[in-house]
Amino acid sequence: MNTATTSPVAKDDRDLIIERVFDAPRALVFEAWTDKKHLMQWSCPSEMTLTAFEMARDIVQPGAPYRLCMTGSDGIDHWLSGVYRDVVAATRVSYTAAWEDAAGQRGHETLVTVTFEDAGAATKLTLRQAPFATDATRDANRWGWTSTLDHLSAYLTGVR
Repeated sequence: MNTATTSPVAKDDRDLIIERVFDAPRALVFEAWTDKKHLMQWSCPSEMTLTAFEMARDIVQPGAPYRLCMTGSDGIDHWLSGVYRDVVAATRVSYTAAWEDAAGQRGHETLVTVTFEDAGAATKLTLRQAPFATDATRDANRWGWTSTLDHLSAYLTGVR
């Protein structure tokens, strides 16, 4: 039972909110977001491959930086970096995120907050990313997150 909905977004609203229910226990869904061994398996859109994930430790923690590379089917590397801000066991994880240009300079930074709630034996995940510089970047990220969450769903099915 995996369902996805995206909240309506007003023209001037630069927040992205996605809710999804995963047929997996909350502790497992949270662990998939916070343990590098899990993150390496699912955390990129379908047209990309996660080729690097740099973290100070294998488990995320507040204040810890991260940097990852997603390589597109065209062979182009896309680097993303940030810092974990908040990690509350089985409840919430938040972190900053900014794409890097070819020179390694970080662009516009957003804050990603993911919350986890029990939904019977399943888990309701709510992802909020904001603020986006433009509607177009918000919408591109909606597509990327939807595809990435599809990967997470498939991954969770295999590890349960």
